[in-house]
Amino acid sequence: MVRFKNRYVLCEVISEDPRCRQCIEDRVLGLAVRDAITRVHGDYGLACCSISFTVKYLNAYTGTVLLRCRKDSYRLLCSALPFVRHLESRGQRYPCSLNTLHVGGQQRPGAGGGRSFNHTGHDAALGTIRTCQKFLIQYNRTQLLRLLQNCTNEEERQCIQKSLLSCSLTEEQSESGDEEDDDGTETD
Repeated sequence: MVRFKNRYVLCEVISEDPRCRQCIEDRVLGLAVRDAITRVHGDYGLACCSISFTVKYLNAYTGTVLLRCRKDSYRLLCSALPFVRHLESRGQRYPCSLNTLHVGGQQRPGAGGGRSFNHTGHDAALGTIRTCQKFLIQYNRTQLLRLLQNCTNEEERQCIQKSLLSCSLTEEQSESGDEEDDDGTETD
């Protein structure tokens, strides 16, 4: 059985028009990205990227978007994202742009082959949605810290501090809830 490797691109939709965020749907965004790929790379680029391209996650409130594509064609996708200039929905055109925040699974310069390790020394599972989720949590946390520094009154400060405390990643034992050692025995 063959395993297809994917890359996940985490982006944010930037728009001056607040109505743009209300019109964001994964279908509309996917069509805009496909259109940009066609304009930049032609039919070849569209064919390469369309094989497993999909909008995996979309939060219209924050403008956060997670795109998935094949490992072989993620550079074509990333190079076309700056050419998304508007979203069309219900006969309206809303000017916007996509800012790439993170590419999950991208090999860092200087990292050797095989396994890679993050700054804490733990094994970094590259190429997964989880790496993008972890990055998004850290990104949101830094954004909240910036908001905290710009607070004008105590009520705003307490509200943002509460949001900061709720923005944490807890380690789960495993998917099923039971943790097993390498030899297959359960530990408590």
